[in-house]
Amino acid sequence: MEKRRQIKIVRSTAPIRINDLGGWTDTWFSGEGKVLNFAVSPLVEVQIKAYENRQKREDRVLVRAENYKDTFWINPEKPDYAQHPLLQGAINSLPIPEDYELDITLLSHVPAACSTGTSAAVCVALLGALDSLTPKRYSPQEIAYLAHRVETEKLGLQSGIQDQICASYGGVCFIHMYSYPEAHVSKLEIDEKTRQELGQRLCLIYLGTSHSSSALHEKVIAFLEKKGSQFKIIRELRDLAERAKDRLLRSDLDSFGDIMIQNNVCQRSLHSALISEEADTVIKIAKKYGACGWKVNGAGGKGGSLTILSSKEKSLRTKMLKEINSLGKGIKSIPISLAASGLKVI
Repeated sequence: MEKRRQIKIVRSTAPIRINDLGGWTDTWFSGEGKVLNFAVSPLVEVQIKAYENRQKREDRVLVRAENYKDTFWINPEKPDYAQHPLLQGAINSLPIPEDYELDITLLSHVPAACSTGTSAAVCVALLGALDSLTPKRYSPQEIAYLAHRVETEKLGLQSGIQDQICASYGGVCFIHMYSYPEAHVSKLEIDEKTRQELGQRLCLIYLGTSHSSSALHEKVIAFLEKKGSQFKIIRELRDLAERAKDRLLRSDLDSFGDIMIQNNVCQRSLHSALISEEADTVIKIAKKYGACGWKVNGAGGKGGSLTILSSKEKSLRTKMLKEINSLGKGIKSIPISLAASGLKVI
C-alpha cells in the first residue's frame, strides 16, 4: 500500500467557560444582552493532519471524536450529519482544499454536556485549525460568529453567543450584545492580586450527570418570548452582569460573590427546575464552609455543573471540596485555572 504524503500538522486549543453572569440575555429572544464570563482550562484540543488526496476521494475527512471513541469519514462538501453533526457542520463551514485529505482528532478533558460551553469551544478550536488550511484568516470575533452560525443556521439549534466568544477570546469577558447576534466584547483588565485570588477560590463542580434539559429550556424560551425583552428578570440579569464587571474591576470579590448568588436566584425565578436538587445539595455544603458565591453554569437544569467562589481560607476550601467529592453519584470537583488566552493555533 502506498504511503500517504503528509503535508502539514495543525494543532489548536480553546478554553471552556464558567460562571456566566447574565446568561439567558445573549439570545435572540432577549434582543439586547450583557454577560460576564470566565475562560478556564482544561482546554479542548484539536489536531489536524493534512495529507495529499492522491486518490481524489470525496469522503476525505477522517474524524476521531476521542471522548466518544467514534471514528468516521465524511465528505466535507456534502456532510450527512449522521454522527456528531456539530463537527460535520463546522467542517462544512470552511473550504477545504480539494487536494487535501484530513485526519482530525478532537479531545476534551471535562465530561460531556458539562454546561461549560464545551461544544462551542470544540467548534471554535476546530474552525481555528481548519482556517489555517485556507488562504483567508479569520479574527477571533469572526471565528466566534462562524461557530455560532454552525449551531443556529446549519443545525437549527437554540444558542446564545457567549460560549463561542469566551472560547475565541479567553480571559474574563464582558459581552454587550447590542443587537442579536452582534456584540461588543471587552476583556477585563483585572489586577494580578485579584486574578491570583480568583484562581485559588473559583471551584468547578460537576453535578454527576451530563446536562440534558432541552425540553425544560424550550419551555423557558417560550415563556421569555411571550414576556419580551423588557421582562423584569431579563433586565435584572443584564444589570447583574454590569454590576459584576464593576465589582471585579474594584477587586471586591465578596460583593462579586453576592452577585453570583443573585444570578442563581434569577435563574430559579425563570423556572424552579433550572436549579437542580444536586446543585442545591452542593450549595448547602458551600455555605457550610464559608463560600461567598455560587452559580449554576449555563442555562441550568438537570446535570451540568456549578461554579463556587469559595472561602479565602484554604483549609475551609479543602474541607468543602472533600465533602463535595464524598457525595457520590458522580458529583466531583474538576481542577481548573483561569485561561488568559482564547483560541490558539500552532
